[in-house]
This record gives sequence, C-alpha cells and structure tokens, in this order.
Amino acid sequence: MLKKILSISGKPGLFKHISQAKNMIIVESLLDSKRFPAYSRDKIVSLGDISIFIDEGEIKLNEVYQKLQAKYGAEQIKAAEQELPKLLADVLPTYDRERVHKSDIRKLFAWYNLLVEKGLTDFSEEEEKEEEPAAV
Repeated sequence: MLKKILSISGKPGLFKHISQAKNMIIVESLLDSKRFPAYSRDKIVSLGDISIFIDEGEIKLNEVYQKLQAKYGAEQIKAAEQELPKLLADVLPTYDRERVHKSDIRKLFAWYNLLVEKGLTDFSEEEEKEEEPAAV
C-alpha cells in the first residue's frame, strides 16, 4: 500500500498515485482530495522506498509503521514534539540517533497520523505480482 503513497518535496502532506502519463503522474492529495499533475522535475518519493537508519543498517518505513500500529493500534498518535523521539525509541530502540533527525521523526509521525486518519493502515509489504497472460 505504501508504494502508491508519495511524498512530493515542497508540497505539504502525502499524495496517492492515480495515473501516469509520458512526463508526469497524476496524484491526489490525501489532505484535500484535489488532483493535479506532478512532473519529473519534482522530487517525488514513494513511502515504500523510504527506510530509517538503525544501528545495524536500515529498516523499511512500512516495518516501522507496523511496529507503531502493533503498539498504538489504528489510532493517531498525539504527542508533543519533544516526546516523539522517545515514542520512536519505544518501538524501534536501535534507531540511529545521530542520523535520524528530529525533523525526520516529526515527519514520520505526521505521515503515520495522516494515513491512519484516511484509513490507509495496511502497512504490509506488497509483493510484485506478475499478471498472468490471458488464455486465448
């Protein structure tokens, strides 16, 4: 599910991938449901491609969100900004405190709350399914 949810640099919130054209994609804002084109010059990142630094390497964002969901359920996490690193440490004690900045942690929780608010809580990793050719 996170593969189709995008972050676009310079634009607030998250976006759902709707369609693709030659040099752009059509996205829908999760904040206000407005659709617009995003071009190749925009820095677009799929949440499925984001990882968090841990002491032993990296962990995918969907795994972090699964841990948050297991601990807090499908509820938004309301906490003061200074408490967010402690909340992350509760579910991911080995996160790299030098390489994961407070702004990253704030964004991680803001995205989680937005996804929960919109009911997009299937954080399991998608497997690429090959389409079977149609029988003729």
